[in-house]
Amino acid sequence: MTSKDSPSFKIILGSSSSSRRQILSDMGYEFSIMAADIDEKQIRMEKPEELVMALAEAKADAIISKLQINEFTEKDEPTLLITADQVVVHGGKIREKPSSREEAREFIKGYSEGHAATVGSVVVTNLKTSARQRGWDKAEVYFHKIPDEVIENLVNEGDVLYVAGGLLVEHPLTSPFVEAMVGTLDSIMGLPKHLTERLIQDAL
Repeated sequence: MTSKDSPSFKIILGSSSSSRRQILSDMGYEFSIMAADIDEKQIRMEKPEELVMALAEAKADAIISKLQINEFTEKDEPTLLITADQVVVHGGKIREKPSSREEAREFIKGYSEGHAATVGSVVVTNLKTSARQRGWDKAEVYFHKIPDEVIENLVNEGDVLYVAGGLLVEHPLTSPFVEAMVGTLDSIMGLPKHLTERLIQDAL
């Protein structure tokens, strides 16, 4: 259900990310949540755009496999499933969620006085018609020097362990050291609003 002037439809957000929940709410949508239980390490691609797209598709397929799909195809009102994925690219290498506190510390130190790019995908599947729309977005973040004590505080707090590349630009500890952004904050946070809105409309 949405509060916007559009046909009536329901949304399932296939993500446990608090950032994505916040962004979709900010867009004016109401939605339910289902997390995809996939082994992301089983999907490997060299190009970040291809990797995030394959992961978002795999999340959608995993969630659909758990649903009684005929319940959605027989309803008048369509239900849209939104899945997404994101990686950080730094020094030409793809970074996913840090595997340890040490790796998170290493990642964040690397951003100090440098820059990183985020590559994020969005896949919208219409569960009534099986139509699927997909796209990806890229943004960049440039950093001032991040003091060691700030990095330690971020790592000890632990939120950086659950995001791609340990990159939390919106965090109160991190944001003072962001020098510039190329692209939108919502894209860097994992759900680009303009892309998501377009894919929702196209999937209907």
